Amino acid sequence: MNIIRYLIYTLTPLFFLIMVFFGTKAYNKAIVYEDITTEMVTLQTASEQAKLKLEGWAKSLLRGLYSDDRKIHFDALIEKKEEAMKEAQKYTLYFMAILLLLLLLSFMVSLRYLTAIGSLGAMVTLFFGLLTPILMVTIHKEVEYIGDVVLSFESKGVIGSIEKLFESSDMTVAIVILIFSVIVPVFKILFLFFSAIFMKSGFAHKIVLFLKMIGKWSMVDVFVVAVFLVYLTANKGDVSRAEVEVGLYFFLAYVIVSMLVSLSADRMLRNIKILD
Repeated sequence: MNIIRYLIYTLTPLFFLIMVFFGTKAYNKAIVYEDITTEMVTLQTASEQAKLKLEGWAKSLLRGLYSDDRKIHFDALIEKKEEAMKEAQKYTLYFMAILLLLLLLSFMVSLRYLTAIGSLGAMVTLFFGLLTPILMVTIHKEVEYIGDVVLSFESKGVIGSIEKLFESSDMTVAIVILIFSVIVPVFKILFLFFSAIFMKSGFAHKIVLFLKMIGKWSMVDVFVVAVFLVYLTANKGDVSRAEVEVGLYFFLAYVIVSMLVSLSADRMLRNIKILD
């Protein structure tokens, strides 16, 4: 049993490095997906769509002598975009698998170890959840004689969206998202990690008791994200097309892990109290 624990202690840093690697890969692929989509959107503005129509007429008149480079380029972008999304989803899945394995192995050691490692895992997951794009919104409109025209395009993570909300003077929404999606989660994880390190401290017991008291608010961060998605997709008159990105999966994974760690910390401190 001691050998197994030693192996788990030894492998834990490696697991965190692998998690960071896969999380970084998922983030980079999500950014590539975002960049390709941005380029595609520039090819779907009113002026570009008008050029496309004119080129289509030219092609029909010249009967095959005209090379449709624009369409070839656009089709190539579609392939690259789909590949980037598949890669982002793949690395996100790998990240989640390593995180789950890490939690299972930590459970085999002790509740204290599970609480400490789970807190660090939740922090890493939250980090990628805040930075990686979570939603892509495209506003488009059907224009007579031209076709489907893109009016605006947005793709941001939680942090980027908070910055934009502040810049656009939507202070109330920005502050609510900042508090419940950034500040509260970070402090919650730090408090849980502190309770694992100093589990015999009376302050650690008060921390977990406080977290239990506000447990009914544990889904507020999920609610805030839901409101955030609705807020971004809302538009007057035009058609909105929203697409969930991998950042949302990181954020939801953080919520689940943080709830698990809260339960672990509570049980850990209750066991200490019983032994005392």
